[in-house]
Amino acid sequence: MITVAAIVSLRNLPLSAEFGLASVFYFIMSALIFFIPIALVTAELAAAWPYSGGAYVWVGEAFGKKWGFYALWISWMGIIAWFPAVLAFTAAMLAHLIAPLFPGLEESKTFYFLVMLSVFWGATFLNFFGIKTSGWISTLGVLSGTVIPGILIIVVGIWWVLAGHETQISFTWQALVPEFRLETMVLFSGILLSLVGVEVAAYHIREAKEPQKDYPRALAIASLFILLISILGTLSIAIVVPQKDINLLSGLIQAFSVFFQAFNLSWLIPLLALLALVGSLASVNTWIVGPAKGLLITAQDGYLPPFLTQINAKGVPVGMLLFQAAVGTVLSFVFLWMDSHSAAYWILTALSAQFAVVEYGFVFAAAVRLRYLQPKKARAYQVPGGKIGIWIVACVGILACIFGFSIVFVPPSQLETGDKVFYQTMLSMTFLLLSLIPIIFGIKRQFRNS
Repeated sequence: MITVAAIVSLRNLPLSAEFGLASVFYFIMSALIFFIPIALVTAELAAAWPYSGGAYVWVGEAFGKKWGFYALWISWMGIIAWFPAVLAFTAAMLAHLIAPLFPGLEESKTFYFLVMLSVFWGATFLNFFGIKTSGWISTLGVLSGTVIPGILIIVVGIWWVLAGHETQISFTWQALVPEFRLETMVLFSGILLSLVGVEVAAYHIREAKEPQKDYPRALAIASLFILLISILGTLSIAIVVPQKDINLLSGLIQAFSVFFQAFNLSWLIPLLALLALVGSLASVNTWIVGPAKGLLITAQDGYLPPFLTQINAKGVPVGMLLFQAAVGTVLSFVFLWMDSHSAAYWILTALSAQFAVVEYGFVFAAAVRLRYLQPKKARAYQVPGGKIGIWIVACVGILACIFGFSIVFVPPSQLETGDKVFYQTMLSMTFLLLSLIPIIFGIKRQFRNS
């Protein structure tokens, strides 16, 4: 259940709905080559090194602390790139909520930008007062923003099909197999990103009575839950919203609009938008301080400059939160530059996916290397198959990471992303710029020590 709660998000469903019935194939493939390998490898690492810091500790043990710092920084940058994407979803839900009073805001770039910055900076300052001040928002948000709408859209989607209503996709074997063209497969990296977060449960593996038996069983159950919720939720959108009309930000509301109109319950649409809005706010609030606070462990080894290590009386890393909000603000400008909200959302999703797969690439490599560097280290859980098993799992995962990183440079045919060169340049330059920052910190650290 920890794994399910960490991963499942309704925000990702419209993106996977772009694949129609072929989304089933991509979800299963993502689980086999990405989600399960990550779960197995991080479980072994967390069982042997169950300390705060995650990738910093694991990669640091394998390749040295400077590479551990780099892996953890990359992870943080992926989360920062993710913030504007989920904030845009928040703005979309707010626009639908107040649409009866202020119609047309769904298409306003200025509205999206101002809402995104207001929520981001508001949540940042809220967390200055400590976790108790804002903790209740997360509990309320998970229930209202994920559980209730998630169950509802799956139930009405199943009813829609069983009642014999017209669907926008055909349930045939041919439709299940995707087109293997890069232009159509590129959104696959978004599905990979939607399965990130399984390592959260790995930290609790030592609490299992028999980790070697219990963890694979828990992983199998979690995988089944995640796939069912993701696939059924995705198909519920795909069956009623034509592929060409799916909005990556408003796809959930588009589907509910069709369902509710069939029941003459259109007045419920703002209520669903409100629930999704609260859930999105909770998601932002949950991730605002956690990753930044986790990065503080690197300050003990002198990898962070003083302005990032400032902590207030509540123990909150205010320096990092301000830096995080500043970078997120700059990335949010993509919604003013791009003509399409969906295209802007995709670029940020692609950037976040790139950072995520780079971090996991480091983790996979660390797991293999540590089997040789520290073979006698006690591991409550090990990837089955000995050294051959860890090599197979890690290599499959690394290949998935390489594919997920590379394919996003191909503009998706489902979206209008504008000039191809501009699209590719924006992705590559933003990734390089944010990736070079820790290298600059490392150089300054060497000068200070010398």
